[in-house]
Amino acid sequence: MEQFKTLKDHVYNYIATQIGSGNLLPGERINENVICEELNISRTPVREALIQLSAEGILENKARKGFVVRPMREEDVKEVYQVIGILDGFAAKEACKFLTAQDLADMAFYIETIDLAIKSGNFEMYFRQQETLHNLYINKCGNQTLIDTIRKIKNKLFIRTYDDDAEGKTRQVLYDTNKEHREILRLFKEGDADGLFVYLSETHWTPTLAAYDVIE
Repeated sequence: MEQFKTLKDHVYNYIATQIGSGNLLPGERINENVICEELNISRTPVREALIQLSAEGILENKARKGFVVRPMREEDVKEVYQVIGILDGFAAKEACKFLTAQDLADMAFYIETIDLAIKSGNFEMYFRQQETLHNLYINKCGNQTLIDTIRKIKNKLFIRTYDDDAEGKTRQVLYDTNKEHREILRLFKEGDADGLFVYLSETHWTPTLAAYDVIE
């Protein structure tokens, strides 16, 4: 069951979504007045959400400028990948016994749509679909604290801005990543909980794509 969300939680999610979608860019100042007007709320929950986002390293509180979106260096992204890999792997291990045949069919569908997104060069759709794929089993792990922790850590990553290079290297990297999604699905179908943990923590979330998540 989803935990009750306070007004501060809703503001937190709103700001995190704006960052993740690229509407708020690294180094950009957060305008508290605009958020209050857009959400029709007082300043207090906005300040509380900004303080929490700053404590989690998503924002920086700079003197004379206020809260700004924190840029991500490649080393920062690598560290985030390492932590997500362990947590994502544990979530998959726990979710293994809860997934239904329909869940597995949905995962197969998402994998096919990811291939189509790569083929068409729609890299934003690639990002969204692979997030949906991972969230399907994460949200079924049965541990709300784990779900919330993964979400908060992933909030540190901005929307990926892949370049469609002439050599096709970017697409090949993404196709290879989607092959890993197929392996994850295979492990789920076999009910290999331990294999899922190892594969996600040691293979799938290696920092191969870290450079693509760096926005300074």
